[in-house]
Amino acid sequence: MATTVQIPATKAAKKIPMTSTRKTALIAGVFYLITFVSIPAPYGLYGPVRNHRDWILSSGSHTGVLVGALLEVIVALAGIGTAITLYPVVKRQNEGFALGFVASRVVEAGMIFTGVLSLLSIVTLRQDLAGAAGATAASLVATGASHVAIYNWTFLLGQTLMPAINALLLGTLLYRSRLVPRIIPLLGLIAAPLLIVGVIARLFGAGTFVLVPGLPIAAWELSLGVWLVVKGFRPCPITAAMDAAGTLTADQDVAI
Repeated sequence: MATTVQIPATKAAKKIPMTSTRKTALIAGVFYLITFVSIPAPYGLYGPVRNHRDWILSSGSHTGVLVGALLEVIVALAGIGTAITLYPVVKRQNEGFALGFVASRVVEAGMIFTGVLSLLSIVTLRQDLAGAAGATAASLVATGASHVAIYNWTFLLGQTLMPAINALLLGTLLYRSRLVPRIIPLLGLIAAPLLIVGVIARLFGAGTFVLVPGLPIAAWELSLGVWLVVKGFRPCPITAAMDAAGTLTADQDVAI
């Protein structure tokens, strides 16, 4: 009678370690998704201080302004994080454009910080000079209005114009390198000129609403962030060269 020999089941295959390029894509994608956390700030949390000139004279909670400021600080730092994380990758396509992307992200963050400081200054004046009357009250209202104006202009240039510049620089790099599906950077390259035109129109008083042309830019950044988190970079000469360099470095470390 023939006997059967049962071969014990082998252990599940070990999980393939994450490559350096995949880690870079994941981190960059997470940073991009974090940049969306401040959406409630300018359109909701800052509503009282932006829409009421006498808010600086009133009493009550200013927690919304503080939360909005914190969210915008996080966004500013996350924006710089996207540039720093992607720079070692996209510089292999064009170092000049890659440096330009880093610089534009830093400028954007600087403008965001300027806007945040202007609103936090109003909060401080509201706390220290509450209950003022007469000429002092009038001067406080004028001061508050000037700080709100600073925020509005830094928002237009920092969080509206600069994302369009970022899209032109990074979109060009990603489109040429094919690190992600070309439809993603193409969306940014199409949306950027539309947003720039909207900002210029607003700058010269020809338009008051730049949210609609800003939606395609938001779609480009969101789709890029989701793709990088879920899929990572597509195989291309840049990723092949980076993985090969990483493998060579690891082999040298083992040899030592």
